[in-house]
Amino acid sequence: MADKILVIDDAPVIRKFLHEVLTDAGFEVDTAENGKEGLELIADSEYSIIFCDVHMPVMNGLQTIKSIKMIKPDIPIIMTDSLPEKEAEDAAKAGAIRCLAKPFDLHELQETIRSVLSDKISSPK
Repeated sequence: MADKILVIDDAPVIRKFLHEVLTDAGFEVDTAENGKEGLELIADSEYSIIFCDVHMPVMNGLQTIKSIKMIKPDIPIIMTDSLPEKEAEDAAKAGAIRCLAKPFDLHELQETIRSVLSDKISSPK
C-alpha cells in the first residue's frame, strides 16, 4: 500500500503541483485548502506525512500544526512557506519537523520525503 500524504495549502497552484508530483512518485495524496479542511481529513484518514502552508485563511498554518499535533502527535508535518527562515522557529515549536521553501526544489522535496519516511521506519512509535 502506498504512503498517504496530505497537502494543506490555500494556493490552488501549489495543491495541484504537489498532488501531481507526489502522485507521480507513487504516493496517495489528499489536499485541503485550509487548516479546517485539513483537520477534517485527518480525523478520517491516516497520513504518513503532512505538508502545511503557514499563511492561510480560516486557520493559519501554525494553528493547524498545533491542532494536528494534539490529535495525532506522531504524524510528521513539513511546513511550507515562501520565507521559511522567518517562520521556522515558530513552526518547530508548534510541531513541524522541517521547513521547505516555495517555490519547491524537486530534489529537496524528494529528499525530504525520503528522509522523513526512513526516519519513521527506523524509529516507529
